[in-house]
Amino acid sequence: MCRWLAYSGSPMLLDAVLYRPEHSLINQSLRARMGVESINGDGFGLGWYSTEGDGTPAVFRDIGPAWNNRNLMELAAHVRSRLFFAHVRASTGSAIQQTNCHPFRHGRWLWMHNGAIADFPRLQRDLCMAVDPALFPSIEGSTDSEVMFYLAVTFGLDQDVPGAVARMAGLVERLGKEHGVENPLQMTIAVSDGERVWAFRYSSQGKSRSLFYSSKAEMVRQLHPDLDFLREASDETRLVVSEPLGDLHGVWNELPEGSYAVVPSGASADYFPFVPEIHPGDPLVTAGAWRG
Repeated sequence: MCRWLAYSGSPMLLDAVLYRPEHSLINQSLRARMGVESINGDGFGLGWYSTEGDGTPAVFRDIGPAWNNRNLMELAAHVRSRLFFAHVRASTGSAIQQTNCHPFRHGRWLWMHNGAIADFPRLQRDLCMAVDPALFPSIEGSTDSEVMFYLAVTFGLDQDVPGAVARMAGLVERLGKEHGVENPLQMTIAVSDGERVWAFRYSSQGKSRSLFYSSKAEMVRQLHPDLDFLREASDETRLVVSEPLGDLHGVWNELPEGSYAVVPSGASADYFPFVPEIHPGDPLVTAGAWRG
């Protein structure tokens, strides 16, 4: 599996989050504590939004391990962003190549995933047939994660993020059952349009991979006034991570099984229930029929 983080808040140098914390993502690429694998060295990727440009994110991905990549260290020390993704990969069987490294990008959207579709080769053809034909040429790699992304785009990501992800998950589960695949879906997903981050935690078995979100910056400052990098952070600054970046009391909250979070949420609740959705029309009748 993999480890990832999503940051949203005041513009910050990437290395403040990627390298400096006690149990940073770079540290996790070598010594993950909660992942299926302790080493995540099958590639890495960054995706970030700039305050300039057309609103589409930049992406930097490579096939080597993150812990010894000098270009990554150089870039992280000089790029400042208000919203960025970072991912370190442990392949579940697909090739180690740049096009299989996360995050994936389509237009203004970024997507990254930890988990797997069980017996993906058995389901791959049917899943790909449900992708909008106009989107299919954009799939560059061979991972289940990228197919999941383009299914979500097909099913209306632009109009309704939770609904599109729920319909994608519902299709995977239906096809899994048809092909005799027990517990077909395992996922923690982050997706962003450059304004907000949505994070999902779900598995068919009800035993999802770990996922945590940080408490509001104001609360963290009160608990830990010595954290330099949060002194100028806005109250809306939040992190969503596969595993905590340190052992600081009151900072990390586990996202419950079968739920999703939105950052910034604009709501009183930190998270909401997530349930896969089976669309009455069924997407395999006409590929792309769910698009808004």
